[in-house]
Amino acid sequence: MSVEIDFVVTWVDGSDREWRADKARFSKKGEVDDNEERYRDWELFPYWFRGVEKFAPWVRKVHLITWGHLPKWLNTEHPKLHIVRHEDYIPKEFLPTFNSNVLEIYMHKIEGLSERFVYFNDDIFLVDSAKPEDFFRNGKPCDMLALQPVVANPKNPLMSHLFLNNSLVLCKYFDKRENIRMQPKAYYKPGYPPMYFIYNMLELAFPQFTGLYTVHGPSPFCKSTFLELWEKEGELLRRMSANRFRSAEDVTPYLFREWQKLSGNFYPCNVQRRFGYFDVSADNRPLKRALKRRRYQSICVNDAQISGGFEHIRGELKEAFDQILGERSAFEKE
Repeated sequence: MSVEIDFVVTWVDGSDREWRADKARFSKKGEVDDNEERYRDWELFPYWFRGVEKFAPWVRKVHLITWGHLPKWLNTEHPKLHIVRHEDYIPKEFLPTFNSNVLEIYMHKIEGLSERFVYFNDDIFLVDSAKPEDFFRNGKPCDMLALQPVVANPKNPLMSHLFLNNSLVLCKYFDKRENIRMQPKAYYKPGYPPMYFIYNMLELAFPQFTGLYTVHGPSPFCKSTFLELWEKEGELLRRMSANRFRSAEDVTPYLFREWQKLSGNFYPCNVQRRFGYFDVSADNRPLKRALKRRRYQSICVNDAQISGGFEHIRGELKEAFDQILGERSAFEKE
């Protein structure tokens, strides 16, 4: 009997006047996460749904998390679509929120969510055929357990804080060397990228976790993982929920993925093999080639906060996606 798997995706319309006014009321000058690039629309979201319909028709439900606005083209009557507004699953005392970490740590509270689900940012797309066992095997999330130090990055200090915060929580509950002894095959699985064998060997020199590596792609989760972490770290998670924008005090959903791995509740495999990460730039030929040749199963098209040529690059990206996902899906209005 196959397991039921849902998809969850977050989306925001950064041009919505009401949303912008709401954000402006709470935004503070110098806010670390309050910039236009995080919310601008590349108009690629239809391709997300086209990819799901074409490459993962087996998905049970798609839960679309939204502040309240919806794409004009979206067919809200699609039987697999569940619209989830922030107030539907996040406590009122923490709303409105513009903190993606807060939106993500409450996902287990989405009504009707299956025990096994895959979380997508709206810039992560399926671009080739996917099977349920690409995300879950033997009922466990497919993932890769790789150690990697948290890097002090002055260009993006926020992420350094977030990854360190995740590690601090994990160190409370797991002893690194004991964990490696208990599940050595999870750390040294044949098929992992060679670089991560090296990282895992080097990290044996340090008694505590200095950080873990998580592929920034589709994230397979068990809902029970969220329940367990909320039971153990509810005070921390509630405290960070008051941060309306991403903050150096937050943890991220990667904490939940790493918890699954260190708990042994995952199926070790190389999830990086069929995933591509691309920063949008003035030259997007590598991304276009990857799409045309179907090199990856899923890709992330990261907004690298380019300041010039936005309209031209957006058109270029849409043209590239049209080559493989040019047909409208049933998630779109006729």
